[in-house]
Amino acid sequence: MNRSAPVIVGAGPAGVRAAQTLVAHGLRPVLIDEAARAGGQIYRQPPHGFARSKKALYGFEAGRADGVHQAFEAVRTSLDYRPQTLVWNAQPGLLDLMDNTTQAASSLAWEELIVATGATDRVLPFPGWTTPGVYTLGGAQVALKFQGCAIGRTVVLAGNGPLLYLVAYQYAKAGATVAAVLDSSSLADRTAALPAMLGQPALLAKGIYYLAWLKLHGVPVHTNAQVLRVEGDSRVQSLAWRHANLAQPGGKVGMEQVIPCDAVGFGYALRSETQLADLLGCRFQFDSMQRAHLPVRDRAMRSSVPGVYLAGDGAGIMGADAAELAGERAALALLQDRGVAIDGARVAQIEQQLAQVAAFRLGLERAFPFPQGWAAEAPDDLVVCRCENIRAGELRAAVRDCGAREMNRLKALTRVGMGRCQGRMCGAAATEILAQAAGLPVQEVGRLRGQAPIKPIPIGLHMSPAVAVKVTASDTAMQEDAS
Repeated sequence: MNRSAPVIVGAGPAGVRAAQTLVAHGLRPVLIDEAARAGGQIYRQPPHGFARSKKALYGFEAGRADGVHQAFEAVRTSLDYRPQTLVWNAQPGLLDLMDNTTQAASSLAWEELIVATGATDRVLPFPGWTTPGVYTLGGAQVALKFQGCAIGRTVVLAGNGPLLYLVAYQYAKAGATVAAVLDSSSLADRTAALPAMLGQPALLAKGIYYLAWLKLHGVPVHTNAQVLRVEGDSRVQSLAWRHANLAQPGGKVGMEQVIPCDAVGFGYALRSETQLADLLGCRFQFDSMQRAHLPVRDRAMRSSVPGVYLAGDGAGIMGADAAELAGERAALALLQDRGVAIDGARVAQIEQQLAQVAAFRLGLERAFPFPQGWAAEAPDDLVVCRCENIRAGELRAAVRDCGAREMNRLKALTRVGMGRCQGRMCGAAATEILAQAAGLPVQEVGRLRGQAPIKPIPIGLHMSPAVAVKVTASDTAMQEDAS
């Protein structure tokens, strides 16, 4: 019996390596990507004709970026490649798509699906974070890589995680003035994490190099830093902060300090883009290391749903190197499930390498712990959900006055997470505030259920009658969830 072509969603490191593996075994997969060019967020390619070299764009990662780009180009003619295409809804056996250039809707049947949707910034807001000139770290990096633009002339970068130091290094190298790097973690955290990170000496060396380079070039780096607020009316003018160890609530705090700047980039590590896996019915469980509910997958990247494979950071943050391995492993599992003979030695090698990266990631989580005291410090007038303008005090009131103890109940009571981003930006922060206000462990308050559309689609989307019927049914389900 003929089988339909496998479908891959996402053309980052995981998606490209999955496609390469399937092509090598004689298949012609469908590769769907929201971007105009392959590479994902980490190896995002600029528009054609862009003048900066890959070395300037990607730094130490230029070789790996070039490897992914070349791997894609080598198999491009052997793919059904669909760039600038958004998967905005998913269900058993069917994906709903939108062409970003024509805003035309279509549907694609699938039997086997590799989900490689990647990650986005984990946002913990602070007063003034909606001021023009405030960006996430990922957004600041995309501006630099995609268009060669800095978010400002004098920039403060804040939060924690490896991306904080990478973006600071990239901005300073590009000629921007990095007024300060404000890291919520401590030197003691990083020292305690060293033994777990020694298994990946090359990755560890990169992190040490970025920090050393910043200090050598006079960039102020502060640890145990808490962002208090951004100041400025129509544009960022300064940022106020203080020393405070939020990883250990109740600790000693320092005096407020103010840094003049015209832009701020912030983020607290990354969070997986799990909405597509949720809509497909994949089973989730709480991951204490990443402080999030994640779709379950086995060592071969199989999900709990037959025919659905989860590769890369979309099912757990492991980094770009691991994403390449996971993409290949998912494709090999798909082939094996089709009855195709695969290289057992290569499978064992991939799984061993992924285990080594997992051990390193444990070290990173220890080096950059989640600021668990953040929710207790968030003022009542802090805007948590910018789409619906929902403030922290409203969330606490829903807990106090209405007995909210679960995220979807909180959503129904307050509309948090009902806006354009569908909780992608506010979900983590709202979960923390709910757990803190209710006096519950964060794993017990659940997670926002995925809803279509995964990302905003225009009102004027050109739909076929069949697609229009499905959207109407989806809207009805959303209204029932909110009632």
